[in-house]
Amino acid sequence: MCLKNIKMNKIEEFNEYRAKMNEQILGADNLVIKRFFNLDTHTYSEGKLDTRTKEMIGLACSMVLRCDDCIKYHVGKCHDLGLSKEEIREVFSIALVIGGSIVIPHLRRAWEYLEEHG
Repeated sequence: MCLKNIKMNKIEEFNEYRAKMNEQILGADNLVIKRFFNLDTHTYSEGKLDTRTKEMIGLACSMVLRCDDCIKYHVGKCHDLGLSKEEIREVFSIALVIGGSIVIPHLRRAWEYLEEHG
C-alpha cells in the first residue's frame, strides 16, 4: 500500500468514526445532547461572518484548547472550504501565539494532518 493511501485511510477513518459515533449519540434521543449538537452546527453556518472565517476561528480555539479531534475536524473543514495551506498555517501561528508553547505538540499533529489532506 502506498503512502498516499495510508494517509487517506487515516483521514477517512477519522471522518467515518466521527460520523458513526455522532449517529449513535444522536440516536439515543437525549434532548440536551441534540440541542448542543444543533447549536454547534448552527454556530458555523453562514451569517455576518462567512463559514471560512468561522472555521478559522474554530481551528484557532481548538488548538489553544488542545483538542486534537476538534483540530482535525476544523483543519478538514478549512481544507474543504478552499483555504490554502498557507492560510491554514497562518491560523496555526495565531493559535501558537495565543496559546504559547503548550500548543506546539498540537501544532505538530495539525501540521501533519494538513499535509495528509494534500
